[in-house]
Amino acid sequence: MSSFPVRDSKMDHLLTPQNAALIIIDYQPTQVNSINSMDRQQLIANIAVTVQAAKAYNLPVILSTVNVKTGANKDTIPQIREILGDIPSYDRTSINAWEDKDFYEAVKATGRKKLLMAALWTEACLTFPTLDALKEGYDVYPVVDAVGGTSLVAHETALRRIEQAGAKLTTNAQLVCELQRDWNRKETAPAMVHIFMEAGVFLRLE
Repeated sequence: MSSFPVRDSKMDHLLTPQNAALIIIDYQPTQVNSINSMDRQQLIANIAVTVQAAKAYNLPVILSTVNVKTGANKDTIPQIREILGDIPSYDRTSINAWEDKDFYEAVKATGRKKLLMAALWTEACLTFPTLDALKEGYDVYPVVDAVGGTSLVAHETALRRIEQAGAKLTTNAQLVCELQRDWNRKETAPAMVHIFMEAGVFLRLE
């Protein structure tokens, strides 16, 4: 058993820890409580897995909220904020995060052209920056089991729209496998197992 030499991790057409960044938009109490396309507790558990994966593989993370500074909304839910630690959060008034200067510049500053995208709602705060990023030549990977819409039809219609525009839909399980790629990468293999246990993919044997 022998693997091929590691491919160029920055130029690889697949996701790698060196060519991808995670964008997290509007996981705030009001938005979470308006989700009707899936169970809200499951949504929280799923986005927590996405964030854990980004941390385990040292991906740059851009976090954004809407209308916190205006007093209209509360900040990012603690289930995510506790995993992320003290990374900056870019608060906006724009529904489309791509139209916020600070957010936009933070994304560009990562130097990554493959953007994992998770946002609430699917039909707005995921769709609009996804379409804009695609227009500018980014590869966008919406993490579909970690996003939700105000209804199932709104969620599914939005996913169809962005997929037709060129977005590459992914899931947490696919994401982690793609970042890991080889069990012989021993520095991150334990994290992969832990993430899958947290997600309920692997059963806990203890």
